[in-house]
Amino acid sequence: MQNTSFNSKGMQTKAIHGGESPDKYSCASAPNIVMSSTFVVDEEVSFSANNMTEQTPFLYTRWANPTIQQLEQKLALLEYAEGCVAFASGMAATAAVLLSFLSQGDHLIISNTNYPGTAEFARDTLTRLGISVTPVDTSKTTKVSEAVQRNTRMIWLETPSNPLLKISDINAVAAICRQQNALLAVDSTFATPVATRPLELGADLVLHSLTKYLGGHGDAMGGAVCGAQPLMQRLRGEALVHYGGVISPFNAWLIMRGMATLPLRMRSHEENAFTVARFLAAHSSVEKVIYPGLESHPQHELAAQQMSNFSGMVSFRTGSASKVAERMMTELGVIHYAVSLGHHRSLVYLMQTRDLIDSSYRLDGEELKEYVDSAGEGIFRLSVGLEDADDLIHDLDKVL
Repeated sequence: MQNTSFNSKGMQTKAIHGGESPDKYSCASAPNIVMSSTFVVDEEVSFSANNMTEQTPFLYTRWANPTIQQLEQKLALLEYAEGCVAFASGMAATAAVLLSFLSQGDHLIISNTNYPGTAEFARDTLTRLGISVTPVDTSKTTKVSEAVQRNTRMIWLETPSNPLLKISDINAVAAICRQQNALLAVDSTFATPVATRPLELGADLVLHSLTKYLGGHGDAMGGAVCGAQPLMQRLRGEALVHYGGVISPFNAWLIMRGMATLPLRMRSHEENAFTVARFLAAHSSVEKVIYPGLESHPQHELAAQQMSNFSGMVSFRTGSASKVAERMMTELGVIHYAVSLGHHRSLVYLMQTRDLIDSSYRLDGEELKEYVDSAGEGIFRLSVGLEDADDLIHDLDKVL
């Protein structure tokens, strides 16, 4: 039996069957885990990555692997992409894109509220390599346009952003990139393809930390980039083979298994997040709640246009945040006080404003004031899981 095309199938069907087919030898319904690092070939194959093509057979797992390929095919289907390359982590995918498509003398525009690992890599590593970086509030398209320079080669969006959940207009920024002949890369980890498919809105590259919602169970790390086949071939030949950030086939298998329930999970994440966000918004100890699904969100209208699911990420601010965090560490019974997000269990963590500023772009002036006004002493990032919403509310109520 052979895997048929699922391009025209629905999201849930793609999530379950995409990239998979019954094993032709054993007829096993579930995909196998191919842990071999090398493969027997019956024809002469160049061992140089420079000669690798789409037709190159499996030769060495750093190049390609059957289990990893299934994961890549499934995600490409969900993102309506020509191709996908999986990596060992979200940061491996991020570094692969930035180092493969930017060179000395190039200019990068990037969101000024961003995942700290991405921010630090752009600020410290890229600038050391002679790549200039301009952080801007990409939720304001005019700021993006004003930041464009003659040598701008890429614009990097993270939408919703981490942890302030700002929404950037992908379609509008894509138009700016086309005028500049620059690439648009979108980190869509918080959104997932259930909510937003950036390639359909004009992006060139969409990135995911597979560790989060795609895997969904907090037991496997991975990252991925989706886009047009020529871009993916360049990433595979340069970044995957030469930088070596290869995902384990076992982790790929775990993540692929998690992706089968992604559409169902995202509906439950969103439903729970709405319930919890409304509870927090009405709580006397909560000063501010940020959730794209609430009308109080500054970019709610754009979020409603760009996202078909508001995801499960809620950020909120309280007075005496450090004391609240201390109570969370000892008194929470259902929610785990831990970093990361997108798992089936709920996670909360205090993101201290001073740490966020130090690890991002060292904001000053108006941008620093706006950031502090939004985050205060610190912002609690809550990844709302799949537990009963009443239990989550009870857990939060006793520590607020």
